[in-house]
Amino acid sequence: MISRVPVRPALFVLCAAAGLTAACQRTPVTPPPSADAWAVVDGREIKKDAVEKAYRRTAQLTPTPSDEEALTGKLAVLNEFIIQDILLARAGALKVEVTDAELDTAYNEGRKDIPEEAFQQELTRRNLTVADMRDGLRRDLMIQKLMEREVSAKVAVSDQEITDFFNANRAQFERNEDAYHIAQIVVTPGRDTQVNNRSGDDAATPQQAAQKAQMLMERLKSGTSFGDLAADFSEDPQTAPRGGDLGFVPISALKQAPAQLRDAVLKAEPGTVTNVSQGGAHTLVLLVAKETAGPRDATMPDVRQRITDELKGRKEQLLRAAYLGAIRNDAVVVNHLAKKVMDGQGKLPAS
Repeated sequence: MISRVPVRPALFVLCAAAGLTAACQRTPVTPPPSADAWAVVDGREIKKDAVEKAYRRTAQLTPTPSDEEALTGKLAVLNEFIIQDILLARAGALKVEVTDAELDTAYNEGRKDIPEEAFQQELTRRNLTVADMRDGLRRDLMIQKLMEREVSAKVAVSDQEITDFFNANRAQFERNEDAYHIAQIVVTPGRDTQVNNRSGDDAATPQQAAQKAQMLMERLKSGTSFGDLAADFSEDPQTAPRGGDLGFVPISALKQAPAQLRDAVLKAEPGTVTNVSQGGAHTLVLLVAKETAGPRDATMPDVRQRITDELKGRKEQLLRAAYLGAIRNDAVVVNHLAKKVMDGQGKLPAS
């Protein structure tokens, strides 16, 4: 791209007359990326080491992945890093910050059920330090804060919208039996023909499915919205576009589900997520709420809250998709790792 330096009209005419217009323009020189840059976003390098650490932090490393599986996972992590880099730059411009106290709270919450010895062994196995884990968590928390400010805070649901929704969907609120509001993220161990998530991510093997499920659970622990993760990564084509939402499932229907899925719902408290593994597939099940049998009307607090949550969730998903699309379009991104993989026909050149 050529940037034009303002000049006095007389000088411009002189240059043009002499056929030296190019000499009166200045082309910015972009330095080549460093050898370990796997991507460049608006001039900011994403280094190999950062992506490798993020991969080791979230991937399921047992059994040892093949070279192709590992590289596929790293490409997925790099794509996430690119979006995160754009968001973090935006957060910096808006002076969004995560305090040390907030980071400590989230970090301690994430590892509260892990014995210290087991935690240290896991760090050693993944070749990570506590600082690496905290750095990754800080990034996640920063982005969460940014999205709350730029998206969630701008979403409102009016009383009229609640009333209109109830009147248009009265049948949904009739409770002849107990019912459970459920959401899910589905990860399958093979390629799917109808993946309908926002990222296009699709696990191809049981190992990749396990790695992906582990990554999603880690993201949930760091505070990422279940609905956002479902829309981005769930491999169920019907529920992914609506954030994994299955709506209210009556107890009679729930009893027909496989025992593991049924028990994951019946034994859970609202707001908890359970990873159910079966046949190489993983279903992350969120119990949103449960309701007992009985009449309902639009004035009941639980009904109003349910409608508010659903309408707000729809609006947030739409606004989030628009926000991410807008900032991604404004960024200049060069994915050097992807180019190297394509040029090497699936292999990286020896370093």
